Amino acid sequence: MAAYLPTPQQLRYLVSLAETGHFSRAASSCAVSQSTLSAGILALERGLDAQILDRSAPKHAVFTPLGQELVEKAREALAALALVAETADAARAPMSGPLRLGLIPTIGPFLLPRLMPLLRAGFPGLKLYLREDQTERLTEQLEDGQLDLLILAEPCVSGGAETLALLQDEFMAALPPNHPLAARATIAPAALAAEHFLLLEDGHCLRDQVLSVCNTSTRETRFAATSLHTLIQMVAGGLGVTLVPRLAIQAGLAQGTGVELRPLEGAGGWRTLSLAWRPGSARIAEYRALAPVITQACA
Repeated sequence: MAAYLPTPQQLRYLVSLAETGHFSRAASSCAVSQSTLSAGILALERGLDAQILDRSAPKHAVFTPLGQELVEKAREALAALALVAETADAARAPMSGPLRLGLIPTIGPFLLPRLMPLLRAGFPGLKLYLREDQTERLTEQLEDGQLDLLILAEPCVSGGAETLALLQDEFMAALPPNHPLAARATIAPAALAAEHFLLLEDGHCLRDQVLSVCNTSTRETRFAATSLHTLIQMVAGGLGVTLVPRLAIQAGLAQGTGVELRPLEGAGGWRTLSLAWRPGSARIAEYRALAPVITQACA
């Protein structure tokens, strides 16, 4: 007798239930009724002769240890199935069709206004779907097959993704109006270390990168900013100093704020903008072809 093989829909139900933790929300994300999703999960359990859920918890989906393992296998299987379709699409019409691109919040708002016109002109058949999120969640979605390509800022934890460095994005010191350090043409990171330093919230890779440049690991976080726009307004209000990437400055982040901007002394510090994709992707050649276009948009 042939072994039981779950259907892709059953695997989607399983993964969605694991991600949402609730039957009704999982059903909504899969665009089916709750009874349909429940029946699909039950059929999966019967087909595998395995208890996936602990049904002693009536309000939320609680997975057994075996169920948690099967969720990971389901994610891998769905990613492999997506690769089959991706391979066919890439062979039929390179640089066309859907491309699901993820960007971090300290890149997306400053790069996209310059990148999108270049992509529309150079690759009119490309249908770009965008998702902005923090690095950890983007890499998880890449691994799960929910995204095809990421634009990240290294150093960061990119999981098992393959990466291609695009360019160095230098940091600049951002100072309140009339700050004493603004009299200098360049500023040593050590000089900033003595100042009240402002940072983004935990979870932003830029936070750790900036702390590394200033050679410190602990800072006041009661007023950590949620975005670079908020951060630069805090600097403008005289609450402290910070470092911001040149990409954001070129996009007008500090325009009209009165914030003083100075390059860092010597080699200074930077982050590396990189592309990231799943190993073995059928569209690697396309991703590499996008690299010079993205670099041009950053110039």
